[in-house]
Amino acid sequence: MPYRAPISDYRFLFDHVVDLQKVTDTPRFSEATPDVVDAILTEAGKMSEEVLAPLQRSGDLHPARLENGVVRTSPGFAEGYRAIADGGWVAIAADPDHGGMGLPMAVTTAVNEMMSAACLSLQLNPLMTQGQIEALEHHASDALKALYLPKLITGEWSGTMNLTEPQAGSDVGALRTKAEPNGDGSYSITGQKIYISWGDNDFTGNICHLVLARLPGAAEGTKGISLFLVPKYLPDDSGAPGQANDLRVVSLEHKMGLHGSPTAVMEYSGATGWLIGPEHGGMKCMFTMMNNARLGVGGQGIGVAEGAYQHALAYATERRQGKTLVEGAGGAIVDHADVRRMLATMKAEIFAARAIALSCGVAIDMARATGAADWAARAALLTPITKAFGTDTGIAVSDMGVQVHGGMGFIEETGAAQFSRDVRVTAIYEGTNGIQSMDLVARKMMDGGEAAFGLLDEIEEAAEAAKARLPDLAMPVWNAAETLRECVEWLVTQGDMNARFAGAVPFLRAFARVLGGYYHLRAAVADPESARARLARFYILRLLPEHQSLLVHARAGAEDLYALTPGDLAA
Repeated sequence: MPYRAPISDYRFLFDHVVDLQKVTDTPRFSEATPDVVDAILTEAGKMSEEVLAPLQRSGDLHPARLENGVVRTSPGFAEGYRAIADGGWVAIAADPDHGGMGLPMAVTTAVNEMMSAACLSLQLNPLMTQGQIEALEHHASDALKALYLPKLITGEWSGTMNLTEPQAGSDVGALRTKAEPNGDGSYSITGQKIYISWGDNDFTGNICHLVLARLPGAAEGTKGISLFLVPKYLPDDSGAPGQANDLRVVSLEHKMGLHGSPTAVMEYSGATGWLIGPEHGGMKCMFTMMNNARLGVGGQGIGVAEGAYQHALAYATERRQGKTLVEGAGGAIVDHADVRRMLATMKAEIFAARAIALSCGVAIDMARATGAADWAARAALLTPITKAFGTDTGIAVSDMGVQVHGGMGFIEETGAAQFSRDVRVTAIYEGTNGIQSMDLVARKMMDGGEAAFGLLDEIEEAAEAAKARLPDLAMPVWNAAETLRECVEWLVTQGDMNARFAGAVPFLRAFARVLGGYYHLRAAVADPESARARLARFYILRLLPEHQSLLVHARAGAEDLYALTPGDLAA
């Protein structure tokens, strides 16, 4: 499918909305000059357009398959992966000490989004490896780092994350996979894991699995879980893949979408692995990878939204149907009011979600560069919003893309439906969006709302400054931030967590709505006579008001929810 990387949007957001210069002014990221960032975006965009985008339909029409225990990937995926690896795109944020570029996470987020837009099925592979690299950088022994990181960073080897079991989905603490010490520093891992993205492939020399398991005598629940690195092939004395480990792909899931990405059921039968981090500290180590993946998955949703939008816009500007009421219109359906509404909504939502994701990347970078607690808190607050809103946007925009196509959207040959099918899982994996929302109203509010209030202060100050130039846009944003502040104040006083959880999803969406208004306002202030300013007006006056009804829902508590019994629901 044709795809055009939105390079100018990233540049504008970095320069005028999320302030990447704060990051590049720090000693840690001083080498990420504007010229370097521009070159990275340009080359990654070119690779996404020319190499990955042509693979989108191939992965859907010719899915990965399991033949005699060997995974065969979709036609062209091996060459596409090699272009990713050879370009250094697997680990542009990785530590230079092991061969990474050491560039900001904000820039990595933009690159990952472009690859997701072009071919989500293939991009999921390097995304998993990126998360594993970060987990090993933070928690592995020096010996394991020296052996595994250089090969993961170059893309010679790839990585996976193994959490889920048939009886242990979101409740990870219910897992049964066991780890027995071998007496030589290694462990014997036995158990079954399901839903393992890219659990195997035929184009990397080794696949390195991060596996959660329980040591003998470990406590029940998450406190008794440890993390292990379990490679497909055991490295020999030279570090090359040697003897096959005792693990296998049992089957591949038959999925609604993402057909090019093999999702495996993995069986470990006394496979050799090595402990990552301390005993019983597996969840903390794995959360390093999961938080990396949550930002990445939010970017996947945004990337698919961009791809679906471009596909729908191209169709709407070419398709002629009926008569429009627009003077001088050319007759294409883009001039019908409802089609124009859908396209404007798609574009405005993508801008909002993209700005939130890049702001999250900037916060992560500032926390790493400065060690400041307030930046770390900002990054933690934005991570669940980025993941949930980014993926919700991908689902909504791709669904709207089908609608723009009309009946042809329901016909597979147009490719419009693939975006919708592929992106649907992003709201489920790496923690469902409901879990992201519960995390936001619970863990992320353990500071009494301090991080949220700091962000709202920033929004209100910016809106106050914009009132003189754009009062009709600045006032709604200021008012929305104040209404959200009142809800946060209410939320942190609720001792009954179910009262928070019952309205968690609308609360997160309302927060994202207000953030979207803020970032659109910043865009309008930076370029008040531009298309971006006109898009900001559409978002702020038409979409931002949704936050009010969402916050009513968020503050409703749980009583009326549980007044409906299971019997009532079945009646």
